[in-house]
Amino acid sequence: MDFEPITRPLTDAEARAEAERIITQSFQPETPVRHFPTSFRDDTKVPAYGDTPPVHQDDKRIVPAWAAGIAVASIGVGAGSVGLGCCAWLVLQGLASVTLTSVLMVTLPLAGIAMVATAIGGAVSKARSVSKTVYEGPVTQNTQITNTSTTRGMFSRTRNDVR
Repeated sequence: MDFEPITRPLTDAEARAEAERIITQSFQPETPVRHFPTSFRDDTKVPAYGDTPPVHQDDKRIVPAWAAGIAVASIGVGAGSVGLGCCAWLVLQGLASVTLTSVLMVTLPLAGIAMVATAIGGAVSKARSVSKTVYEGPVTQNTQITNTSTTRGMFSRTRNDVR
């Protein structure tokens, strides 16, 4: 390139030729443009086993452990009650073939036991819920009202602070 300063002004033809040379030189890349792929797909088969040790996976359960324990316990209780219900159904099916009075006489003690168990459970829950804490002493209540009013003009504001 020639970097000598030009001392005389260029003619129109020379200026046009110099402008075209600068423009074509500016828009020609010095190195060819390389195109890179934007994605890659590996189609090789994944091995069925290997010598890489397993990666530790953090425990990310949503349900707390105590809730899961209660759920498992409730499933066990439900399964047990279904078994007891089936036994009772079989016994009552055998007794139902006798007479209605005999079935009622057999199931009446069961209903009585259930009623007593419910009453005992209610009494125990009432006894546990009684508060044994007694507070004794004077009670002092103070109320202080501060009224700040700026009622001037068309727009006004009244602020009451109650403490």
